[in-house]
Amino acid sequence: MNKSEIGAYATQVWRLLVDNSKWSYKDLKNKSGLRDKELGSALGWLARENLIEFTQEGDELYIYLCVNVYIG
Repeated sequence: MNKSEIGAYATQVWRLLVDNSKWSYKDLKNKSGLRDKELGSALGWLARENLIEFTQEGDELYIYLCVNVYIG
């Protein structure tokens, strides 16, 4: 796996998250068709860019877009 592939995985995940809903890790994995390491690298990329947020509810991890509002 290289940076170009990880960027492509991140784009694939981003396109799913754009619907502004909260996705469980399991649903995101199933819908994207990515393996754990591919999805993990994509989520790491998006998290590093401050584009996504995570919440833990019980045993389930949820991922959603980060909303940044700047007033100035």
